[in-house]
Amino acid sequence: MEAQMLDEMNERMVKNFIDVLIMARLKSSPMSGYDLITFIDRKFQILLSSGTVYATLYYMERSGLIEDRKVERKRVWVLTDKGKETIRAIFNSKNKILGFMVNLFEG
Repeated sequence: MEAQMLDEMNERMVKNFIDVLIMARLKSSPMSGYDLITFIDRKFQILLSSGTVYATLYYMERSGLIEDRKVERKRVWVLTDKGKETIRAIFNSKNKILGFMVNLFEG
């Protein structure tokens, strides 16, 4: 029961923070949608649907956080300046975010 609950919680967190996960990964290098799906599956053992990932990518593109590029007939995504600034702000707020999570669990 506990293992199933933790798996469900992990999946909820990945889905709710997918945009942050994508920006954090794209900070290192451009990636295709398929590569992002594979990365999330390997890192978190959660296989997200392509519809979930691509809907998020298109939303992030419309928001100006990422843009696409063609690399050898492959569409890859890169962070824009706004995306770089956003992920930097999130990383700089790590202690506040962790404090919130501790407060959430301590009640």
